[in-house]
Amino acid sequence: MIPMVLSPLVGFGLAFALMIGLLWAFRNARPGPTTRRFRMAQTVSAAAMALGHGLQDAQKTMGVIFLALLTVGWAQPDDGIPLWVKLAAAAAISLGTYAGGWRIMRTLGRRLIDLDPARGFVAESVSAVVLYVMAMGLHAPVSTTQTITSAIMGVGATKRLSSVRWGVAGNIAVAWVLTIPMAAVIAALTFWLAHLVLL
Repeated sequence: MIPMVLSPLVGFGLAFALMIGLLWAFRNARPGPTTRRFRMAQTVSAAAMALGHGLQDAQKTMGVIFLALLTVGWAQPDDGIPLWVKLAAAAAISLGTYAGGWRIMRTLGRRLIDLDPARGFVAESVSAVVLYVMAMGLHAPVSTTQTITSAIMGVGATKRLSSVRWGVAGNIAVAWVLTIPMAAVIAALTFWLAHLVLL
């Protein structure tokens, strides 16, 4: 649980600090060409963020599927994760991002703050680094959504604190807090209903 709590705080702090440094480094640069360069750089940072998303959320999905296979005896604890599970997890995350990703991007990039290319680049880069370190270095599962949201709030706070729409941020935080207990309640109800029907 500690990495789940720390990753948004680290994402916010790193994004804030890196954005302040970037603003200082480019303080005399011409806005037009600089914006174009950051827009191109966002292609790389977005790809890095996508890889971090896969490193975190695909691992969790594969873990749940593998646990289900273990419980019915279709896999052994020493078995590697089957290729079809990896492909299914990749397909599910890709389709989910394709189907609902635009709404999330609109909320984070327009409703939370008005995200310009430089701030988008920094938020994505910081999020990717946090996701990589947590996945590869600490082997800790964290939320991609929480990490990128906190990084976006961090870069947004460099304009001024009021530029972040804290009401939207509050709604997102409430959803984060409710996710785990509500998932537990739904799982318990599903288990109870399955036993009623099957017994």
